[in-house]
Amino acid sequence: MLGEMWSFKGRYRILHMTWFAFFLSFVVWFNLAPLATALKADFGLEIGQIRTLAICNVALTVPARIIIGMLLDKYGPRITYSLLLMYAAIPCVAFALAQNFSQLVISRLALSIVGAGFVIGIRMVAEWFPPKEIGLAEGVYGGWGNFGSAASAFTLPTIAAFLTFGAGEILNWRLSIALTGIIAAAYGALYFFSVQDTPPGKTYQKPKRHGGIEVTSKKDFWFLMLMNAPLSGVLAVLAWRLSKVGFLNQSQLFMVWAFLAGLYFFQAYNCWNANKELMAGEKHYPPADRYDFSQVAILELTYVVNFGSELAVVSMLPAFFEGTFDLSKQAAGMIAASYAFMNLVSRPGGGLISDKLGSRKWTMAVLTGCMGIGYLMMGNVNGNWFLPAAVILTMACSFFVQAGEGSTFAIVPLIKRRVTGQVAGNVGAYGNVGAVAYLTMFSLLPSGDVGNQVFFQVLGTASLIVAFLCAFLLKEPKGSFSEHHEGEVEEENMAADTPIMLTEKQN
Repeated sequence: MLGEMWSFKGRYRILHMTWFAFFLSFVVWFNLAPLATALKADFGLEIGQIRTLAICNVALTVPARIIIGMLLDKYGPRITYSLLLMYAAIPCVAFALAQNFSQLVISRLALSIVGAGFVIGIRMVAEWFPPKEIGLAEGVYGGWGNFGSAASAFTLPTIAAFLTFGAGEILNWRLSIALTGIIAAAYGALYFFSVQDTPPGKTYQKPKRHGGIEVTSKKDFWFLMLMNAPLSGVLAVLAWRLSKVGFLNQSQLFMVWAFLAGLYFFQAYNCWNANKELMAGEKHYPPADRYDFSQVAILELTYVVNFGSELAVVSMLPAFFEGTFDLSKQAAGMIAASYAFMNLVSRPGGGLISDKLGSRKWTMAVLTGCMGIGYLMMGNVNGNWFLPAAVILTMACSFFVQAGEGSTFAIVPLIKRRVTGQVAGNVGAYGNVGAVAYLTMFSLLPSGDVGNQVFFQVLGTASLIVAFLCAFLLKEPKGSFSEHHEGEVEEENMAADTPIMLTEKQN
């Protein structure tokens, strides 16, 4: 597969077009950070208002990933990705045309939905690559696409400066941000006419009901209800943070919390509706059609500690190096960027290790454990350290973090094929849950070495706990290294198998 990776034919054309779709969605999602200083100067914003916009940038990504996962399983990745990329132009142009802070907030909230694009490509890549190669393929998709955040940071200030045409000191951030959305929309149209959901002859499997994730046992339904709670809870934390910067008053905060409680119960109702025959005892799944939701829950926790920690560490790493080693902002920013740059090789590397090691479970456990050790070591970094040693440690730790992300999504498509979109959406949303939890905790810690040490110790300890869960509770997915996905083998015999898949009525 490695030798064919550079071709642009067949399934590799689908892979390259899909990772670039993800790349553009991340360029759009992260187009604020590199231009925040110009935006602040243009509007005369306070630092608290800039941080509010940063919070809005991730606010709706959590529910969006759940909803996108549902739409993905119903309509397929081709339509879903194309529409999401074309939608990106609307909030980008609205943000570029904003004339006051409220308009900036509303358009940024709308733009945060674009951050849900990641889950779409997970299903698309899984349709085109067999289980034995799924790790590397998903790693390339995730790692090369995720590089869009770093590309945005490095290119948008230069583009904005070029588009200023010497007309003033403030960079032309408006046209630069609008341009990212327009390019994404144009590529969305190209994507629609250039890809297919499945290879010729394959059937796109869909869940029997839409709106809530399908489970296969009553115990798993109640476990699903428990695991859905943090998805609304993290939005409650975001609302609390918005109230602390004066964007929401006390009454508005309580209204938001009431709405989020309603959102949780609405999601619970949809899950009940999708599983009501199971819960009423009218439906029983044969052993071959069951899956264990606890495996989804463990993968959600792995994404909390790897992708969640990555988002949190990227947010604080420049200031960490600047304060710890007394560096300039430019030097600290360049060193911190090495963390994101590792995505180009780390995430595909994690997927490749998962493919080659022969056990996806132990790959996940070992990478997560090494990540925990790396974070605990970073907690000991101080001004007495040799700077190159600290940089090497940071890059080594980032490798295990991002390789762990690749390993997570080497397993996700193998849990239950017909609900892959919803599983990917839930797991992906938990990455944002982790980011908000870690950043909220970090904001409450004292500044300086003590706060940094506690922050990294918490990240390391959480990672080691999840590594323990992976080692002792995570199960190797069925057919992890087979030539075919679930349900693809000998489709001509499916008619004979149909009776055992039907609902069994109990008298």
